[in-house]
Amino acid sequence: MNRDRIKTVTLAAMCFALFMANIDDTVMNVALPKIQISLNSGVSGLQWILNAYTLSAAGMMLPSGTLGDIYGRKRVFLTGLVIFTIASLICGLAPNLSILITGRTLQGIGAAALVTGSLSIIADTFPEPNEKSKALGIWAAVSGLALVAGPALGGLLVDTLGWQSVFFVNLPLGAIAFQLTSRVVRESKDPNKQRLDVPGLLLSVIFLASLTYTLTQGNTGLWQSPLIVLLLIVAGLSFIAFLFVESHSSHPMVPLTLFQNSTFTVVNVVEILVFFCVVSLLFIFSLFFQQVQGYSATAAGLRFLPMNGAFVIASICSGWFAARLGWRFAIATGLIVASIATFSLIRISADTEYGAILWSLILSGFGSGLTLAPLAAVALNSVPSTKVGIASAVINTSNRIGAILGVAIQGTILTQLLASHLARSLSTWGLPSNLQDRLIADVLHSGVKVPSDLPVNISTQAMHQAISNAFVSGLHATVLLASIALLGGAFLILVFIQPNFNQVPKNSPVYIKHKK
Repeated sequence: MNRDRIKTVTLAAMCFALFMANIDDTVMNVALPKIQISLNSGVSGLQWILNAYTLSAAGMMLPSGTLGDIYGRKRVFLTGLVIFTIASLICGLAPNLSILITGRTLQGIGAAALVTGSLSIIADTFPEPNEKSKALGIWAAVSGLALVAGPALGGLLVDTLGWQSVFFVNLPLGAIAFQLTSRVVRESKDPNKQRLDVPGLLLSVIFLASLTYTLTQGNTGLWQSPLIVLLLIVAGLSFIAFLFVESHSSHPMVPLTLFQNSTFTVVNVVEILVFFCVVSLLFIFSLFFQQVQGYSATAAGLRFLPMNGAFVIASICSGWFAARLGWRFAIATGLIVASIATFSLIRISADTEYGAILWSLILSGFGSGLTLAPLAAVALNSVPSTKVGIASAVINTSNRIGAILGVAIQGTILTQLLASHLARSLSTWGLPSNLQDRLIADVLHSGVKVPSDLPVNISTQAMHQAISNAFVSGLHATVLLASIALLGGAFLILVFIQPNFNQVPKNSPVYIKHKK
């Protein structure tokens, strides 16, 4: 097999496995309402189904990159593939919420190795900048393709075979990905890496877990509880300790010197903001389409197709766009377009027709898709080639942190505003506070369905309208916050990324080769 063919098949293998990992993320959004009813879960339980995956993935991104550099990126990638496939079986067979969350946690561990490994293997396989940018554009487009296929495929599977089927579909996909990767992908590693930074790993997991638990449980009204206050302190102290350990370690999991490069630092902050917005909006609009507007899982999934299709098209075009107009301009343009489109969704009401928001969804997806490949290319091209493994791990950790914060913070905002707005509606009907609290708790725990035991002076239709309006008030707040975050990302890019950013670092072997 010649070199070009090896590159092509390697890229295909990485994209196939990446598709499998990413589609599981997007499939979950349309499956959540059915899972909520089947396993009797509240909104915080739904958040944990998502965050168990993203938390474990975020916690293992960095060590996955380091382990790949030490023991071989292909070997760690295949190990992650096995873990992910077995975890999917556990999720599909889960009889209760606890087992499902456990399986999702294991899935996240496997996904960390898949996502980090695919990015570092592609960066190693395509060292030349133009080739790398095209390969990363395809890589990002596959992520977008998972966004397109996920909701539609997930909705169809959920409606016809049950929510468990969204996990069982990973079993044959995992077997195919393992066979393809084993045969074509060549092994690579960093000879300078010697051992894993265990203290750094433990401190990073403690920080992410305590922070996520605090943010997620906030929507249950526990902000002032001693446990939440304690976990906030633990999160702060573990983060400070992590920085101290990494700065004094001879083999840090995250070389803090990477962040002395302002370009690399800013790109990771913007990655957090982008995923904060994209993931949280998918989460909230999946609930809106199904629980407020009454669409089936399949119908809700189909309504994400134009948005996610625009994401794929933009991802494919982003490399061409950035190569001709500059990375800085491409990223800032995408963020501004996505911000404006997202802000326009603030006009939504409970009975807004889908056609009235279609172009807002399309432009939001297009703008977001325009940013991801250039962001990854800028970050990887700003570090030495020997550090692409850990750099890709940092980038993907930033993605996961953004997703965790998006679901946790935006879910909490949605729940709190839904509850407070609904309480005002119930007060106008003269209900006592204890009855208000019970009805609100029933609504939040049943997927914003109308409780069956309403007081005689409240009609089912009136209660449904009150719940829908309360949900939309929370949705408006999350849309506003998302648009501000995207605009903030554009500001950071325009201020801190130089217009003449060099795509190849001067200490890179690629740069030296070209100079010769």
